[in-house]
Amino acid sequence: MHTPLGAVRGLAQRLDEAAHDYDPLLAAAAGRRFVLLGEATHGTREFYRMRAEITRRLIAEQGFDAVAIEGDWPDAWRANRFVAGETAGDATSALEGFQRFPRWMWRNREFLELITWLRQWNTRQPIERRAGLYGLDLYSLYRSAEEVVRYLEHVDPEQAEVARERYARLDHVGDPQVYGYQAALSLRPPAHDGVLRQLAELRARGDDYLLADGLSALDAQFAAERNAAAVVNAEVYYRGMFASHAETWNLRDAHMRDTLLAVAEHGSHRGGSGRVVVWAHNSHVGDARHTEFHRRGECSLGQLLREAVGDDALLVGFTTYTGHVAAASRWNGEVERKRVRPALSGSCEHLFHASRLDRFYLPLTEAAAAPLREGMLQRAIGVIYLPESERASHYFETRVADQFDALFHLDETTAVEPLETPHAWHGSEAPEPAPV
Repeated sequence: MHTPLGAVRGLAQRLDEAAHDYDPLLAAAAGRRFVLLGEATHGTREFYRMRAEITRRLIAEQGFDAVAIEGDWPDAWRANRFVAGETAGDATSALEGFQRFPRWMWRNREFLELITWLRQWNTRQPIERRAGLYGLDLYSLYRSAEEVVRYLEHVDPEQAEVARERYARLDHVGDPQVYGYQAALSLRPPAHDGVLRQLAELRARGDDYLLADGLSALDAQFAAERNAAAVVNAEVYYRGMFASHAETWNLRDAHMRDTLLAVAEHGSHRGGSGRVVVWAHNSHVGDARHTEFHRRGECSLGQLLREAVGDDALLVGFTTYTGHVAAASRWNGEVERKRVRPALSGSCEHLFHASRLDRFYLPLTEAAAAPLREGMLQRAIGVIYLPESERASHYFETRVADQFDALFHLDETTAVEPLETPHAWHGSEAPEPAPV
């Protein structure tokens, strides 16, 4: 037990592909407001499937009433209206808002099944037990601005015109990165003051907009405020993305924290529990203070949430040793089914593989987990996977027992399948490269 391998073998609980696999996690989640479920990649089928099963149980057995994802607010809001039973159509059409790269993150079969279940659950529950779906991210600069104007056209046409004029300074070139580049070079006047005033005024007038329609009005006002906040932070993000990576990363994760806390508060205002399940990458879910990202000046959602609510947040990582993943070879590239190289020696994934336990749940808060507070590597595959430069592109240093409260490890995993399977999907597997 005094070695990392001994700690893993002593603490790990084998998974049997049965519902009781998640009982220890459900016990750890009892009484918490936030359960953050990570993923080592944005394209692993098992991570989606397991998070969906855990989410269903947290909602049904512990009264969680929101799911917050690493996706844009307006895209998730469209799906939220579907799970609330407010729109017709099927689950596939409810996911059509997710058009920005990488579409496969949310337009896949496992997530489709989850929102189908959420809608079915909500039809059988009183209002206070219904569960919503929300997006935490900030990339939706123009779409969120359009949603704010659309809302104001309904409740306050004069303010809609004011908002339209303010948002016009964003210069709708169709690409927020172009806006950010032009603003950084002072080719376009910054719109920040105007969009900030728009958010403040929308909040100040909120009570006036809530007089008529009860709960539906509360939801609509909340959505508009979060869209306006996304515009404010996205405008800063896109202007800053040509300067410091750490600053834009931190802005993004701080926006996720603020949105998450707002979602919880909104759930309470609606009469629910205000307890939220989060789906995001390990790099957001884990506590960055215990990784090399901290030395770069970067924080994470998990860190910021721990600082805000302490033990009310449970941080859960997911890792894999090898298999296949859905990922692109470049930004905005086509998704491919790629082989994941076996994890490097010195990584936590390699250590977990060496335990010969195959698939397991690993609690990390016990004293016996102390050897796992030693530094080791950890792999992170996002929307792009570059196996030919894997060490430099996908590994970072971490103390895994401080980074997470618990984790799930699967030795071999498969690629999540997009709803729209690319033509070359089954033939796009990357060959095993030589070690770097």
